[in-house]
Amino acid sequence: MKISRRDMLKISAGTGAALLLSELPAFAQDQPLLMRSIPSSGQEIPALGLGSARTFNVGPSGEERAPLKEVLRLFQEMGGRFFDTAPTYGTSERIAGQLVQELGIQNDLFFATKISTGGGREAGIAQQEASLQSWGRDTIDLNQVHNLRDVDTHLRTIRQAKEEGRTRYVGVTTSFARQYQRMEQVLRIEELDFVQLNYSLGEREAAERLLPLAQDRGLGVVVNEPYNVGRLFGAVRGRELPDWAAEFDCRSWGQFFLKYILAHPAVTVIIPATSDPEHLVDNMGAGVGRLPDERTRTRMEELFDGLT
Repeated sequence: MKISRRDMLKISAGTGAALLLSELPAFAQDQPLLMRSIPSSGQEIPALGLGSARTFNVGPSGEERAPLKEVLRLFQEMGGRFFDTAPTYGTSERIAGQLVQELGIQNDLFFATKISTGGGREAGIAQQEASLQSWGRDTIDLNQVHNLRDVDTHLRTIRQAKEEGRTRYVGVTTSFARQYQRMEQVLRIEELDFVQLNYSLGEREAAERLLPLAQDRGLGVVVNEPYNVGRLFGAVRGRELPDWAAEFDCRSWGQFFLKYILAHPAVTVIIPATSDPEHLVDNMGAGVGRLPDERTRTRMEELFDGLT
């Protein structure tokens, strides 16, 4: 039976009120989140993270902030740690920083952000300082050059911060297949800890060269846009989840899409973005239980391709 994200939350909470830990779905109470090691350090982090592009870009009103605060509370309470943002996501980084400090969890989360400016070295340094201030932190866990913008300049800034103990990991990002050739060049010549890229059932190009290269180079892989900007849900609208999805503990289409990615051996963490507590609960369910094997992943691709 297909269980929607909304139905899962109603089952687990009984009402639309804020959830308590004892009211979370059984999967969140009985099974730990899947953990993955960061190749450059061996540090383990939960493989199910949280993104903030578009979703955390809200105004200052309590009405706009309330669901985001609940998303963050649930994320941390359910074992999530890796939170990804950027100073160019509108108000996302600043709003998230305010909320995690209100919740008192700013030091519990793995804080990943980015430098995203064409304004040169001083502008990049200013962004880095603003990110630290927004989160009330002395250290950024992962700072990344956003979409390879002025990559040589900003990598120097991030590496200097790492030497000073103000950044722990160095990375680069892209969300566009048109940048893959340039990204491949960067991965081959730069010493990095992480690469972030777009990868999903609807966009599988990264698996051809970038994911194998990241494995060869010993890089952690952060996957953004796991729902292909929502297009995957459009492809399955009105269709029942296949019965065989239960073989890898999949309860919804959202989990189907996320578990497909998590099953790739190169992937360290995925960062689905949401401003909806119901969707957050459903997303976190992808991080527990079994994952599809390679044969099943092929079956998932064939199913999806047959719908599009």
